[in-house]
Amino acid sequence: MVEPLSGREVLRLIATWLSNQGLAAQLILSLHTSKVHTRNIYGKLGVTSRTQAVAGGCVLGLLELS
Repeated sequence: MVEPLSGREVLRLIATWLSNQGLAAQLILSLHTSKVHTRNIYGKLGVTSRTQAVAGGCVLGLLELS
């Protein structure tokens, strides 16, 4: 059984500043699916950009940037 993709996993990759194409390649997903996951994370965090998503993830303790 394959583990489902977690929001934290996608957020962690968004924090590496990968493009949507790079995100899709890293997760072995279609470009459309990577965009859907990104949009879902934005909605859950109440943000509209990658920068806001990373900042929100840090504030909520979902990301630890070094």
